[in-house]
Amino acid sequence: MTHMDVDLPHEITPAARTAEVISADVGDFVALLKPRVMSLVVFTALVGIVAAPVPVNPVLGFIWLLAIAVGAGASGALNMWYDADIDAVMLRTRGRPVPRGRVAPGDALSFGLALSVGAVLLLGLAANWLAAGLLAFTIFFYAVVYTMWLKRSTVQNIVIGGAAGAFPPMIGWAAATGGVTIEPVILFAIIFLWTPPHFWALALYKTGDYQRAGVPMLPVVAGERETRRQILLYSLIFVPVAISPVAAGFAGYLYGAISVLLGAVFIGLAAALRLAPTPATAERQARNLFAFSILYLFLLFAALLAERLLDLATFAPWWS
Repeated sequence: MTHMDVDLPHEITPAARTAEVISADVGDFVALLKPRVMSLVVFTALVGIVAAPVPVNPVLGFIWLLAIAVGAGASGALNMWYDADIDAVMLRTRGRPVPRGRVAPGDALSFGLALSVGAVLLLGLAANWLAAGLLAFTIFFYAVVYTMWLKRSTVQNIVIGGAAGAFPPMIGWAAATGGVTIEPVILFAIIFLWTPPHFWALALYKTGDYQRAGVPMLPVVAGERETRRQILLYSLIFVPVAISPVAAGFAGYLYGAISVLLGAVFIGLAAALRLAPTPATAERQARNLFAFSILYLFLLFAALLAERLLDLATFAPWWS
């Protein structure tokens, strides 16, 4: 689905959108869940579950993942409800169900709240209340702290707000073990530090969108040059953190080799973006970095998952 070829609606106020809501179908409510974002959330949560040093019943594991997926979708629905005004003026988001008039704002809110409660209760009953509490906090952090406050008020919006996307492996680990140790904290840190260069790369070639919407993303506030510098700095910080599971003892040689290789490519792309000589080259490099950043995170966590499944990791409890 693309949002680039949808005409900008002439009515962008909540009242106008509500008045002209078209009958929504299942696809519209699925879109509210941000399924592409949800898929990454589910995958990193799966790694958190499987990497935990305890046996997991597959049926229970599936239920835990379902609850986490529903919670992630609830966050997306609440985000789309609150951000309908700015979504309507951004080319990247104006095709979403609420600004298009496919789903009424009130329906999106009710949908998101109902899914939030259901997801937290399901995870609490099927796993434990620590995991459920972490899921509830994640939904709150994304919908309230990030969407309602940080996104519109500070250039640090995605830096702090990135925590919301970093919690899933910790939730998965807590569901499996009933606790939180250094391992899921490291997984959290990897995603947390990965988020700014990932999102700023997108913001570099979508700066006009954020300017029209009045969102203080780094390229809007500090300019393209500073954003490119910050992307490289964050990349230099987070790549060593991404390799650290090997030093911490819960990842093995396969993960180590893949994380080093991927990290070298990531830093290389960030450096190419930083040194891009022309705006056109910078935009191309930003697109390349953004696309690779998604592949990077997937392959990094896939390597950890493969090690656990193949019994190749050196973390001693995995062998017991």
